[in-house]
Amino acid sequence: MYKHESPIFVASPLLPELSAVEERLKQIWDSKWLTNIGPQHKELESALRQHLRVPELSLFCNGTIALLTAGKALNLSGEVITTPFSFAATPHSLSWMGVDLVFGDIDPHTLNLLPEAIERAITPRTTGIMATHVFGTPCDVEAIEDIAKRHNLKVVYDGAHAFGLEVNNRGIGSYGDITMYSFHATKLFHTVEGGALSCQDPDMKQHIDMLKNFAIRNEEEVFGIGINGKLNEVQAAIGLSVLSVMDKERTRRVRIYDIYKEVLTGVAGLEMVKIPDAVTRRSLQYMPVLVRKSEARLSRNELHTALKEYNIITRKYFHPLCTQYDCYKDLPSAAPDQIPNATRIGSECLALPYYGSLKDEEAYNIAEVIRHLLSSPMNQKPYDLARAC
Repeated sequence: MYKHESPIFVASPLLPELSAVEERLKQIWDSKWLTNIGPQHKELESALRQHLRVPELSLFCNGTIALLTAGKALNLSGEVITTPFSFAATPHSLSWMGVDLVFGDIDPHTLNLLPEAIERAITPRTTGIMATHVFGTPCDVEAIEDIAKRHNLKVVYDGAHAFGLEVNNRGIGSYGDITMYSFHATKLFHTVEGGALSCQDPDMKQHIDMLKNFAIRNEEEVFGIGINGKLNEVQAAIGLSVLSVMDKERTRRVRIYDIYKEVLTGVAGLEMVKIPDAVTRRSLQYMPVLVRKSEARLSRNELHTALKEYNIITRKYFHPLCTQYDCYKDLPSAAPDQIPNATRIGSECLALPYYGSLKDEEAYNIAEVIRHLLSSPMNQKPYDLARAC
């Protein structure tokens, strides 16, 4: 029976050459400018604005603070419609703003907030929509834009998974009013901890920049209630070093995706999340699959547990659903019969190991073990897969 010698985890941080980071740290030490929008910060902000193809960009210390600032900048209040299938930061940022959450169901194929569910959830108290581009698969941005215009709603996209994603040759951050990016260490691009907000016009960018710096307008004036959300120079330096190796990382991830697709296509009960035709540049951040319990030999949970025997560490993502948290489970919109697609997908989705340093033979082994576990009799163990690679 084949078993990896050491655990293969679901994610691994992209680490540039230490010498590249050291060179940038030397620049910081020489300048003695450690934070408060220094040279490294300005360089990274400009580079990312071009890389992401967005009109305006503001860097943050993390994505959650960025989401909080987005809500403040747009004056979200009353009710905001959001998805139950996302990371905790999405609903928590709204709750911290004092907004009432209304959950909508998701598309069973893209795993994103359904436009029809948004439409059904709108009330006179609704002021906005916060939708997540789950696993880097874009929301139906045109349908959501149409709904927002007709009902005079603000749109915030949680783009934590959507770094580099483009739809119809447009950066995903050029849709909606504001898009948040996460630069956490588990992401494709990272600054160890960090994030950003993209928006459409310079005035909003200026407003966001002041809000993340205590709402300080100038040396003698504070215009409102702000927060400290600035990205420091050390984070920016690491981000610039990571960005320099991004093309190589993306090439590797395309290769690993193709290996998974080659081996896993046709496995009964296993479905890879489809990439919409409108996507002209993939995000390549995660490798999710759906284990359809009505068709597969093992359930998602059973497969997750069985893979650990081979030192393959996957993640039940997103589990639990946001609507299953104690703080949200009693909301009327959190009832399972109100979100049937999300309830089912929450028990079927599994994220596989996916990062550039994963070797071809490791990706083949992972995929072959999954194929065997889902296709073979219970008492038959996978053969030594190393010989197949």
